[in-house]
Amino acid sequence: MGLFDRVMRVIRANINSLVGSAEDPEKILEQTVIDMQEDLIQLRQAVAQAIATQKRTERQCSQAQSTADEWYRRAQLALQKGDENLAREALMRRKTYHETAQAMKAQIEQQSGVVNQLKQNMRSLESKIAEAKTKKDLYIARARSAKASEKLNEMMGQFNTGSAMSAFERMEEKVMQLEARSEAIAHLGHDDLENKFAALEGGGGVDAELAAMKSQIIKGSDPAKLPPGESSNP
Repeated sequence: MGLFDRVMRVIRANINSLVGSAEDPEKILEQTVIDMQEDLIQLRQAVAQAIATQKRTERQCSQAQSTADEWYRRAQLALQKGDENLAREALMRRKTYHETAQAMKAQIEQQSGVVNQLKQNMRSLESKIAEAKTKKDLYIARARSAKASEKLNEMMGQFNTGSAMSAFERMEEKVMQLEARSEAIAHLGHDDLENKFAALEGGGGVDAELAAMKSQIIKGSDPAKLPPGESSNP
């Protein structure tokens, strides 16, 4: 199992543990992204260390190969000078450094594969983190919306709709009663005023007629001369 697979398995285990404990989804998502970023930092450090090791091995290989080439040149020089034994010893030294260089080349190839795999895992984790951040914002928004909806539903559940509507109906009835009383008082006041004026107007006619009758009696007028339409007989 690769390093990236182990990292992702740990992350999934942490998420399942947090979800199972019924913690706040927003906190879970925030912490998960933080954990992934910390894992990315460690993975980058591992990549940097692997690259540094590869570079060091490449320098050692180059140095070993250069030393092997130098001993080969010395062996040629000794052979040209007629010193075969010295040439043989130089070739033996050259062989040792050459074998070391070859072994390091194989190690470099192996290290190169490790570095490439680590780089690939790092890029994959970076992509996963970017995706996780996008999903985190979306899920946090959904979680907040769900909480708000839940709170609203709880408030609506506690609100007694029947009782509230009954109160409104009672208040409407009281308002209608107040309006009716106001209209009745206004009507009664209007009738009283009309009656007063009618009494004044009617009373004036009777008084005038009574004064005329008194004037006729005083003057000794003929009782037969009554206002038109009236009879002297009882």
